[in-house]
This record gives sequence, C-alpha cells and structure tokens, in this order.
Amino acid sequence: MNSSTVFYGALIHSLSLKEIDILPNGVLVVDQLTGTITHLERDISDLDAFLIEQGLTQSKIHKLVHGQFIVPGFVDTHAHAPQYTYMGCGMDLPLLEWLDTYTFPVESTYASLHQAETAYTKAVSRFLRNGTTTCSWFATVHLQACQRLTDIIEQLGQRAYIGKVNMDQNAPDFYIETTHDSLENTRLFIDYVHSKKSSLLTPVITPRFAINCSSQLMHGLSALAKEYNVPVQSHLCENHEEIKFTCSLFPDSSHYTAIYRDHGLLSEKSYMAHCVHMEEEEVDLLVEHATGVSHCANSNFSLHSGVCDVRRFLEKGIKVGLGTDVAGGFSPSVLDAMRSAFMASKTIKMMHQKKAKEEAKEEIKYEPLCPGELFYLATLGGAQVLGLEDTVGNFAVGKAFDALWVDLTQEDSPIDVFDKDTLMHMFEKFIFNGNDRAISHVYVQGRRVSGEAKTETQVPVDIKRKRKI
Repeated sequence: MNSSTVFYGALIHSLSLKEIDILPNGVLVVDQLTGTITHLERDISDLDAFLIEQGLTQSKIHKLVHGQFIVPGFVDTHAHAPQYTYMGCGMDLPLLEWLDTYTFPVESTYASLHQAETAYTKAVSRFLRNGTTTCSWFATVHLQACQRLTDIIEQLGQRAYIGKVNMDQNAPDFYIETTHDSLENTRLFIDYVHSKKSSLLTPVITPRFAINCSSQLMHGLSALAKEYNVPVQSHLCENHEEIKFTCSLFPDSSHYTAIYRDHGLLSEKSYMAHCVHMEEEEVDLLVEHATGVSHCANSNFSLHSGVCDVRRFLEKGIKVGLGTDVAGGFSPSVLDAMRSAFMASKTIKMMHQKKAKEEAKEEIKYEPLCPGELFYLATLGGAQVLGLEDTVGNFAVGKAFDALWVDLTQEDSPIDVFDKDTLMHMFEKFIFNGNDRAISHVYVQGRRVSGEAKTETQVPVDIKRKRKI
C-alpha cells in the first residue's frame, strides 16, 4: 500500500518577502510515514497520467474545487497561553497597569493543575482551529503547569516552542520566584520537553522582560540557553513607561536592547516581541546579533503602546514574524495579526504624510505592507524567526507538511465566492475576511489535527485503464 497522500488543485505559498508562488493546478505529494513533502509540481493538466508516471496510483487523492486552496500553516511567534482565559478584557488599560490588574493575578492561578488542564486545552485547540500550526508560547512560572501545557500540545499535535516564564523581581508576592528556583525549574522544564523526543516540541528560555528579571537570573538563563542550545524569547521596547523603568533598573547598559546583550541573551536563536520604540543603535544591535522580531500589532494598538514600523526592520534584513500576543492582543488568529500589521503599516504611512505636511517637506517614500508580504510574515517569515525555515513555512520539497486547506465554499463560510473570482481574489478575501470557518483541515507534519470539516474526504480517481507512456 502506497503511503503517500496527493493534493491536487490550487496551492499558494511564499518563496520570499517579495515572491508569492500561486499554482492553480498544482500537485503536492506527502509521505504519510514521515509527514514530509516529496513532490511539488505545477501546471498538471492530467492528474491520472502524473500518478501513473510517479508510481502513485495507490495513493490517497484529494481534489480541490473552485473556492478551495491550500496554504502553509500559520506561525504565531508570540502568544501567552495562560492569558487566553481573559482574552479581550482590559483593553482600556496601558501595558503596566494591565499586567498588574489582569496578568499577574490570573497567571498565579496556574499553580492549580486543574486550571492549567482546562485553560490550556481550550487555548491550544482554539489556536489550531484558527490555523496556527506552529506557536511560540509563554506559559507561567509554575513547573508542573508548564509540563502539563507541553503534554497538551503534544496530544493535540501542534508544533510549538514552549517557555517556562522567569521572574524574580518587581512582581507581586503571590507571583514571583527566587532566582535559584527559577533557574532550577527552567533546567527541569528543558529536560522534560527533551524527554519527549518530539521534533514538534522545543523548550525556549523565557525571561518575561528585564523588569521582572535580576542580572543574576538573566546571566543564569543565558548560560542555560548556551548549555542546551535552545532559543530565547522575551519582550523588548513595547511601551514608553516600560522602557523608562527598565533602563532605570540597569543603568550600566546603554539602552534597553543593550540590557539583553549585556546579559548574553541576544543571538541568532533569540527573538523579541514588539520592538515598537527603538533607537537606531538598538536596531543595529538586532542586526549584529541576527535576532528576530515578533510583530504584535493588535496588542500594540489595544494597549496603546505604539505603532511598530516593520518596514524599517525588513529593510535592514532583520527576521520578522507575526504574533497574536494573546491576551494583549484580543484575537487568537494569525489572520487578525496580518490585518493588524496591515493597519499598522498604513498608519506609519499616514504618520509620514502628516509629518511632511506639518514641516512643509517632501514626503518620505514609504510602502505599506502588501497582502503578499503579510502572508510571508505569517508563514515563512515566522518560520525564519524561530529558526524553522528549513522545516516549515512553505511547500519546498523535504519540508514538513504543515498546511491549511481553505474552503470558501462551505455553507457557513464567512466569504462569498463568485464565478469570476480569480485565485488571487479569493486568497486576498481569505486574508482580510476569513476566519476559522473557512479552514476545513489543519495539518501538522502531515497529520490532520483540526479544522472546520468533520472528516477528511478522499476523492477516488479511476485510473485503471490508464497506461504508462
């Protein structure tokens, strides 16, 4: 019995920031034993002949129709799993006040494994339904709850980076660790994730942000990152008040970004969320250390932190992906992250226009993000931020089949399809109007893990009378 699955129809993926590859009559073949892509072909008019030629006549066949297409799974480079329970709440508050009012009290409740079990199961399931096949998660300070999150992610089949949060200062008494416990439990957590021996699960060093971490803790976390060769994630330059307070705690560092550098936390395996308010010297430091950026536009708007100029990073060759930043962001969907990034980019354009008019100067030429670039940031760009560009992000042969089967023809689809709609039109409609109801199937490493459709329908192909040419 052939172990391959064949998808025939419209395929869309990114080759680079500026290149989107659209295959109206594409064939994508997945080896179900490994979950990897073995063939990607374009302009196949005779599927039966192709199957005979490639020895795939016994494969499972899925034929897509007009209004359906397959895209790579979304990569969310920044989300807080425990905050899912109050997603959408407190959007009238600025960052630091929001943390004190909602985040710290709620996250402290994850000392209860029952709370962790219930909330994490719902959070990961919801993210998968929304097409997030890869997610970089912040958990809490609690070792056992972090381990339970890892178990749940493994059971539900998501590809994930998982971080036990570290915080040993400037936090409420009911939600703080000692430096020793923070480091020891981080080591235990890394060992626990590695004990799973799963290519889908990666532990990530997670100092919450410099405000909550002493120098001793950050140096210790840096040592762990190097010892285990694991990534580092944190927050950076999100809010003016945060930046001012952070810099006051570390006067020997020249600026906020330098704090992480001075503690050995910036590298090509590091990525920082937000990066809204950065001096040019700080941006250059990200370039120097090949550190990535998680752009969380929804959160930046919602907590009125500011507007991040992503184009500035991209022009300097900095790796950029998108983050929902639940619950600073009020949506678990990377589609929303794309739209928020789009509006942030448009806002930057208008800010340039306003400044030019006020100063009676010629307007700076600025290009807002286009749909193809947004899609890249949501897929291949995010994969690059996490160091997974050789594993996921597009449909290159040899990569894992992490993908979404988009179906705009479903009865309760949020999008209407018309006969004259081109594939590009439908793709753009999905970006700006789609939601989980337009995603029939979600695949991770070749396995269906979620989706709106109740079952995965196989389309039989009659090729008994075909002869090999």
